[in-house]
Formats: sequence, C-alpha cells, structure tokens
Amino acid sequence: MIVGIPKEIKNNEYRVSLTPAGAMEFVRRGHTVCIQSGAGVNSGFADKDYRAVGARILSSIEEIYATAEMILKVKEPIEPEYKLVRPGQLLFTYFHFASSEALTRAMIDSGAICCAYETVERDNHSLPLLIPMSEVAGRMAAQEGRYFLEKPRGGKGILLGGVPGVKPAKVFVIGAGVVGTAAARTTAGTGADVTICDISLQRLTYLADVMPKNVKTLMSSEYNIREELKQADLVIGSVLIPGAKAPKLVTRDMLKLMEPGTVMVDVAIDQGGCFETSRPTTHEDPVYYVDGILHYCVANIPGAVPYTSTLALTNATLPYALQLADKGWRRACLENEELRRGLNIVEGKVVYRSVAEAWAFAYEPLQL
Repeated sequence: MIVGIPKEIKNNEYRVSLTPAGAMEFVRRGHTVCIQSGAGVNSGFADKDYRAVGARILSSIEEIYATAEMILKVKEPIEPEYKLVRPGQLLFTYFHFASSEALTRAMIDSGAICCAYETVERDNHSLPLLIPMSEVAGRMAAQEGRYFLEKPRGGKGILLGGVPGVKPAKVFVIGAGVVGTAAARTTAGTGADVTICDISLQRLTYLADVMPKNVKTLMSSEYNIREELKQADLVIGSVLIPGAKAPKLVTRDMLKLMEPGTVMVDVAIDQGGCFETSRPTTHEDPVYYVDGILHYCVANIPGAVPYTSTLALTNATLPYALQLADKGWRRACLENEELRRGLNIVEGKVVYRSVAEAWAFAYEPLQL
C-alpha cells in the first residue's frame, strides 16, 4: 500500500503522524511511504531521517493526496484539503466530526473512508489512540492553567501551590477520565488544592485510593458543580462521550458564580466543548474573556509539545495503521473490532451513530 504523510497545516499544529521509526516498519513490510518535505521538521525529524529508512519525499501536499492510498494524519483535514481527498481513499486521523458539520459534509461528499483515532475502542470501552494525547492534554491543561493564572497573563495572580502561610489555589477538574486524571495529578503535584468530579462512583473510588491526599473526589451534579465554581481559581473541563458532542456542564449563568480572573481550560473543545461559553482558539491566540472569566480553548493542545506528542502518538497508532496497510481497510476492520469502531464515514455514508445524531444525518449501519 502507498501510505501518505502530509504536513499538518492547521494553525500552529507542529506534530507529524509518523516517525522515521514508524516509516521503517511500513517499508520493511513492503509498503511505500511518501512524506511531504518538511512534515517532520517541527517534531524534530528531518527529511534525511525518513530517506534513511526508505521513505520517499514529495514536495507538495497535493502530491501526497494524489499518490497515497492511505493518508495518515494527526488532525482532521481543513478546508484547503477537502478537495484533495479522493473517493475510496482511506484517511486515518483524529476527526472529531461531532464538532464540525462542514468537515462531516466534506468527507461525506469526498467518498473517502474515514477511520477516526478517537473512536477506535476496546471491549472495555478504553480508547487506545486517544489515551496518549489525552495524557499530554491533561498535563498541558494544568501547565497552561497555571501560566494564565499569573496576573500579567490576565488571571487572578495566584500561585497554584501557594507558599508557607498562604493557602494554595483551588483547582476544580470536571471529568475523571484520562485527561482529568492527568490534570488533577499534575496540579496536585504543585501543591494545589484539587477537587475532581465524575458521574462514575467506581472511578471516583479508584481515584480516592491512588491520588495524593490533596486531591478530593466529588460526585458530579449540577448542584455540586455550582458550589465548586464559587471557590475555584482554575477550572479544567475534560468530559468525553466518544464520537459525540460534549455536554455543556458549565453554563453561561454559572460564570457569575466565579471571581474575575478565574481561568477555565476546556480540553473537550475538540468535541464542541463542555462549557457553554467555549469556542475554539489557537496557540497563536489562545484565550479570551467572557464576563471576566478567562477561557483557554485551544483545539490542539498537544501540538505545543510536538516531539513528545509525535512519539507518543506513533507508539499508539502504528500497530493499527500497519493492520490497515497489510490487510486493506475492509479485511482489517472485519478482523479487528477495535478498528471497525473507528469507522465514521464510509464512501459517503455515516456509519457512526453519534456523528449522524450530531448533525441529523442519516445513520447507516456498517456493512463489510
């Protein structure tokens, strides 16, 4: 199979979807890897590194799409790429269709096969291709939240861990999945007073056992969320429903419960955001105010640390990408139910129910 690696062109997206080590694995199996010139530079990988393992370097993104049978990406295609996607072409990337009707329509019209990293799912409901970036995003949410709490950045001017004689900041994490757990652990490591909430009592029981003592668990409810917002200095939203829009758990009217300069980080923005007042931002222009509350809603948070993120992403995606290349997408998805759950749009049909429901499109069960 001919595998294409385009350079990411989304705003401030520095990651690349395949390392030279990953390219070597494809080549060893007899596949052709075509990578756009410069695609790996921002992640620390030069064209010569890919050439050394047998990959071909192509000069333009148009050549990549025109040549490849499977496109491996990090982020969803953006508008300039829509017209480059070909019928029958396999795209394997983060799509987050429930956050963009335009993207969904474009991929339906393209006739391509869209396999989404974020909905590849194991029988235990874990998401193996989302986990590594969620780990990064959770840590980054804590790091960025701490940064924007500084007064020159627009926050309250509070140090997360405090100092002797001064209380630490209060951090409220909504959602106790991979992102929320990483955010809670990271902020707790600075000495902050952390509360993490979730609707799963089983998950909260587990976290109560393994988290440091400055992390408290709380059952999620509207009442509890409102009470925590009154005293929070940093709020991190990390709610995920695989493939579907995130629920709006912090509404506009709740902002008046918080003090001016409180920082809200919405890691769920890829799926539409879990704060009603959230809208996607970029690393170039990451924050804005609503009613005096600072919002950080960057849609590709892990892109700020591309070396770490690229290595972590390839570690997770490579085994699945190799199956798709070795067997073709039909056989691979027939034999591997985890991959089959990753199929969102197939040759003009929406085959993932949550995506269809997000935009009121017809849902057609997958037929292999």
